Amino acid sequence: MGAGGRMNDDTADKNVLKRVPTKKTPFEISDLKKAIPLHCYKRDLARSLYYLFADIAICFTWYQIASNLIPLLPKPLNYIAWPIYWFCQGSSFMGIWSIGHDLGHHAFSEYEWLDDAIGFVVHSAFLTPYFSFKYSHRSHHAHTNSMEYDEVWIPKRKTDTFYSEVLNNPLGNLFMTFVRLLLSFPMYFTFNIHGREYNGFVSHFYPQSPLFNDSERLQVWLSDAGMVAAFYGLYKIAAATSATWLFCIYGAPLLVMNAHFIFFTFLHHSHPSIAHYDSREWDWIRGALSTIDRDYGILNHVFHDVTCAHVVHHLISIIPHYHTVEATKAVKPILGDYYKYDDTPILKAFWRETKDCIYVEPDEGAEDSGVYWFRK
Repeated sequence: MGAGGRMNDDTADKNVLKRVPTKKTPFEISDLKKAIPLHCYKRDLARSLYYLFADIAICFTWYQIASNLIPLLPKPLNYIAWPIYWFCQGSSFMGIWSIGHDLGHHAFSEYEWLDDAIGFVVHSAFLTPYFSFKYSHRSHHAHTNSMEYDEVWIPKRKTDTFYSEVLNNPLGNLFMTFVRLLLSFPMYFTFNIHGREYNGFVSHFYPQSPLFNDSERLQVWLSDAGMVAAFYGLYKIAAATSATWLFCIYGAPLLVMNAHFIFFTFLHHSHPSIAHYDSREWDWIRGALSTIDRDYGILNHVFHDVTCAHVVHHLISIIPHYHTVEATKAVKPILGDYYKYDDTPILKAFWRETKDCIYVEPDEGAEDSGVYWFRK
């Protein structure tokens, strides 16, 4: 019976790791759009506001618990309670941040100006430059899994020996995990870590960055102003309370939120079964389909299904989060083998992808195919 269980596990692993087809799709994006019920495209302002205010209320509840109850706990219970609060509040932060991400896609309401106004406030509160990210993220959606033009999570080639040799071991894997989860979020925005290579200085805070065109630079300045206002507000709070209190209430949960973001975006775009393409072979629809849906349990709901309905989000990004699961079910019969879902326990999957997705190269004998696969 034990052997049979291992055989079943091996079969499941093989199915999960089965490669997504790389030939041109037999369907068009128009076929997928037609398959999705019309109501899934409706961006209901009242419903969207409900989710936003519900998340804010949850964050406020966690805050009340942390500020009023945890200090009353005896040691060492308070040392246990704080990390629990940080995870819960950081996860709730991620839920609100995900709504801000929807706002940037104009998937919140029918009014783009309103989406931008709310998104600007929401993302600034979590130290994210709203317009700057909106524009670079739009480019990511336009060039997903392109080796030359994707904006983020571009895999390294085998010729980069730092990745193919230095980090290709358990210690290197642990080092990369630590760096990714703790530093990648602010380092990406500040110094374009994990981002596309450009000539010149690249930063989401620099209006003259090659990330942006001339029509976008004024709004990059506005994003910077939002960040300055947020930091000033945090400074005033720290002055009125203490830096330690601010870190416990806001700073540590923000680090958890940052780690969540890096954790699930890495897993969205890293899997042995999905390909990357260079300009000889890339097209938009195959790039959009080179993403993964995964099961995060209850966190699917906390993160508004950005984790378990990411593929359809890449295909049609204006669908509100509360319709993406239904839209996914509608397109799956058309996508067939082009759709990838991995229900591997999420921590196990993260470690597998961390150690197995070190660099990319074409298959042996297919060096000129323009198709690249993860290797270790």
